[in-house]
Amino acid sequence: MRRAHTMAFGSELVETGARFALWAPTAQDVRLVLDGQDHPLAEAGEGWRRAEVPGVRAGARYGFRIDGDLVVPDPASRFQPEDVSGLSELIDPKAYAWNDASWTGRPFEEAVIYELHVGTATPEGTYAGLEARLGDLRDLGVTAIELLPIADFKGTRNWGYDGVLPYAPDAAYGRPEDLKRLIDTAHSLGLMVFLDAVYNHFGPAGNYLHAYAKTFFTERHQTPWGAGINFDGAESGHVVRQYFLQNALYWLEEYHFDGLRFDAVHAILDDSERHFLAELGETVRARLPDRHIHLMLENEANQARWLERDARGTPRQHDAQWADDLHHCWHVLLTGETAGYYESFADKPVEHLARCLAEGFAYQGEPFKTLDNHPRGEPSAHLPPSAFVTFLQNHDQVGNRALGERLSHLAAPEKLDLARAGLLLAPQIPMLWMGEEWSASTPFLFFVDFAPDAELNKAVREGRRREFKSFAAFADDTSVIPDPTEAKTFLDSKLDWSERARSPHREVLAETTRLLSLRRAHVVPLTKSAYRGATATLPRPDVVDCTWRFAAGTLRLVANVGEADFRFDPGPGRAIWTNAPDAGATLPSWTGIFLTGTPE
Repeated sequence: MRRAHTMAFGSELVETGARFALWAPTAQDVRLVLDGQDHPLAEAGEGWRRAEVPGVRAGARYGFRIDGDLVVPDPASRFQPEDVSGLSELIDPKAYAWNDASWTGRPFEEAVIYELHVGTATPEGTYAGLEARLGDLRDLGVTAIELLPIADFKGTRNWGYDGVLPYAPDAAYGRPEDLKRLIDTAHSLGLMVFLDAVYNHFGPAGNYLHAYAKTFFTERHQTPWGAGINFDGAESGHVVRQYFLQNALYWLEEYHFDGLRFDAVHAILDDSERHFLAELGETVRARLPDRHIHLMLENEANQARWLERDARGTPRQHDAQWADDLHHCWHVLLTGETAGYYESFADKPVEHLARCLAEGFAYQGEPFKTLDNHPRGEPSAHLPPSAFVTFLQNHDQVGNRALGERLSHLAAPEKLDLARAGLLLAPQIPMLWMGEEWSASTPFLFFVDFAPDAELNKAVREGRRREFKSFAAFADDTSVIPDPTEAKTFLDSKLDWSERARSPHREVLAETTRLLSLRRAHVVPLTKSAYRGATATLPRPDVVDCTWRFAAGTLRLVANVGEADFRFDPGPGRAIWTNAPDAGATLPSWTGIFLTGTPE
């Protein structure tokens, strides 16, 4: 099985050589630089320049000379062996022979996601190093891995959200064939592979689009990163939209990813009659109807509109949204922290938790304190639990802390025991952050590598420390905050897999494995049947009692997050998990129980 995605952008091997194309609407003179020689690029209308060069083979290095002196890489480069400012490498996507011809993915209800950063997930920090750990993840009970963005970024160390070449998997982790082999192996083990894609901005170093395609951006829309991407421009919008639509299809077709997570879609500003997010979801659904393709959103606006289902319960556009609200509720309860956005959940965290469990969003149009009391969110109770990806930790919630502490560094183990079960046995789609399954001791810190740009490195370093100056813990001394530009910060974030064999990590790993086995046996059969709604009550201000109803039966969680014992009636349900010594009648402080029942 050989795979290639054909598109108007970039380079492509043809029978006689190679075809090259660049959209450069604001450049005066554009030439192809190929293996050290310049070649004319003919104007093809609407800003396009194209050329076919005979005799060219895979491995050739090329770029584009813009208006005389500046040589830039291909914005649709498939690989950058010498980083974001070097020449692009002509790749033959059909050179890799796939072994997963029969693989069509897995239903989303079976998903247990393991989010990871390729560079720090293993000591090697490569696709090959991660491939060697896939068996461990399969044995844990994970059914999908989700890679932080891999689009080529400047330097060798980055979370991935500073990518500037969305089609080129970063060379720091290996070559394209190494990434394909990772995905191929994952499929052989029954694991799906998702990719985090960033379509809302480009990184601060190595983006050359301004030099030849100024209309790719627009001052009409302003984002945290400056001028917005021009998704709705009268002249440029179609090409810009296609650049990202084709990128999504490229990862799904040429690399056989099983789904994509779209970063911060609230920052994709589009006044078109048909929003880019709608076109994105509908395009993927129409193009790949015979595969289980899963599309997930990060969306601070809590817009349920993108998650609607058809009469059969199939997502019309996107499968799910990251459920930040649920995370915030658990975090406040587990740690007592109320700064920043946690303030909006601090007044009634148990009530918010109950609503999240039953309905998805805590805020569904109510005033949100962190947004100066502007309304946030849309009604979501009609959506099934599979419309929400839930987590206790992720790269943001750990890495955006000044010292990168994991939740296991902040919360009492007995409290974390209840929250872990609440995550892994509830019917939403659970996600673990790498190392969470054994309460890894290593932090996950913020790191970048913009060298040799000393000024940009300095700006990042000082900005990071300025960001935490208002926190009491760092008001007098920000020097304890790790320097994000130092290699040590990156190295300190690498997982130590040997911990899994030592106490107390060994016990946490065993419990996580047990919970995922229970989920597979008791919860997934329910969630794969038709959803019939949920109800949640607070029989006491510090107790949640939530029941989800499915065609195949019911699932109930009773959780006591208070200090006093709580006596309850388990009814006819059968307990599948509890951390209470007397599951029949009493739940002591920070204990809970999951019960299943017959259809109502």
